[in-house]
Amino acid sequence: MATAPETHKKPVGFDMLAGLSAIGMIGWIITSYFGGMVLFLLAYGFIIVPIIILYVVSFIETLISLIRNGKATSKTKLIAHGAVISLVILLNVAESDLLKSKRVMTAILKDDLFHYKLVFRKNGRVENQVYGMFGYATTYHGRYKLKDSLIVFSKRPYDNDFIPDTVLLDKTQHAIFINRNKDGGFDVEKEWLNHFEIIE
Repeated sequence: MATAPETHKKPVGFDMLAGLSAIGMIGWIITSYFGGMVLFLLAYGFIIVPIIILYVVSFIETLISLIRNGKATSKTKLIAHGAVISLVILLNVAESDLLKSKRVMTAILKDDLFHYKLVFRKNGRVENQVYGMFGYATTYHGRYKLKDSLIVFSKRPYDNDFIPDTVLLDKTQHAIFINRNKDGGFDVEKEWLNHFEIIE
């Protein structure tokens, strides 16, 4: 009596590992918009480190499977890892200058805890890229207009009064002065924390 040929079930363990670890990695990558991946790694390392390890194991296993089995490799694993790689590429392109208006000026200010970088663009937009301790990173967006030697922010690139609505552009000193004196004019003598240094 003839028997039906045996069918080999594909192991689902590595499929589940790929899917779950990929979801975890995507969640961690997205934290770059909420203070920075390093900061979250330090705060929630007991969760993130195992996710990274599992993802690396899954990625290596998927590569081996792809070499051995070619097109027969599990679509679940390919989609999971493809999603993570695609997200990394997409975010890097989005954060680069490829899709943004041309830079017209970049200025920096550093204090004990933070590093601020103002990026002015040709289309009237400005970014304030803030970097701090333990990998903290965030970006504030605003809009500006040039009025003679003044930069007027219609939308300030910060969430408090650290950067005022109007600042002074001094091309001679390669500086953007942000503090005013008692008479209402700008302090134009370079001192610590009273100006952004124009670097390009």
